[in-house]
Amino acid sequence: MERVTLPNNTTVRGLGLISGGLDSMLAARLLMEQGIAVTGIAFVTPFFGSANAEAAARRVGFPLIVRDITAPHLAMVKNPPSGYGSQMNPCIDCHALMLSVAGEIMDAEGFDFLFTGEVLNERPMSQSLRSLNRVANLSGRRGHVLRPLSALRLEETTPERERTVDRRRLLNLEGRSRRRQFELAARWGLTDYPSPAGGCLLTDPNFSRRLKDLLDRGPEAGEHDLELLKIGRQFRLSDGVKAAVGKNAADNRALTSLRAPGDLLLRTSGVPGPVMIISGAADESDVAVAAGICARYSDGRAGKVRIVVESDAGARELLAEPIAQEDLVARRI
Repeated sequence: MERVTLPNNTTVRGLGLISGGLDSMLAARLLMEQGIAVTGIAFVTPFFGSANAEAAARRVGFPLIVRDITAPHLAMVKNPPSGYGSQMNPCIDCHALMLSVAGEIMDAEGFDFLFTGEVLNERPMSQSLRSLNRVANLSGRRGHVLRPLSALRLEETTPERERTVDRRRLLNLEGRSRRRQFELAARWGLTDYPSPAGGCLLTDPNFSRRLKDLLDRGPEAGEHDLELLKIGRQFRLSDGVKAAVGKNAADNRALTSLRAPGDLLLRTSGVPGPVMIISGAADESDVAVAAGICARYSDGRAGKVRIVVESDAGARELLAEPIAQEDLVARRI
């Protein structure tokens, strides 16, 4: 594919948000067909990573920038101006944040425009015309945000007006049918891509329930709290105190490695059982309840179980009766 050059003999460069899904792969490939030098950007937070995007960049053949946006993203998740979707997913504000960060990179590194793989009305809430316009406006980059797959159904962008991008070679996709995407994928030999469900934990009902409880009871929660939230079973001990309990050996190892200063670590002694991390300012009543939960999930649940409690000050041991089933259920998040 011959490169497109500007009058000053520089190559046209597009910077695209790459999720790793088929639509973003196709958007990049469509622009590469015009000879545009495409670079992708993928973002990392505790809620999603860049593995799919890295795989997509290798398959399609473009360089990828990976950027961690945990701090601004978490602040936005706690109070999204546009609200949440069906779960704890603030998709509109999330996309706007990503485009805003990408726009800073565009300016700093001399890209000519931004692009995404969004398809008009493919997702009724986040990809309606109103939502696409709001995302572009919130990002501060409206004139420079190109959606190649639906461009012919959207207003002309700056790179199209300036003939940096040939609008005639863009597409008019709209709606939830993915037939034309599959046809394009077959034409370009793209056979390995994830399902459109994506990999964002914020769209998962179970994780969203845990996150809502965390933010409702502790709005100051940080990245460490989010990592604990992903592992094992979760329990609310009191307003400011919660616990994560391992389900298996892998969970137990993960929780042990995640223990931070101020956390309490509970484990069984003498019988197999879970590892538990208590976060928050736990008092003795919280520890007693947690020990009962730990005993309940151990192999010694028929009687009292020795529980080791490790704190910053050292370790101690106590005997715990397994918690009653109704109390266990009432505290589980």
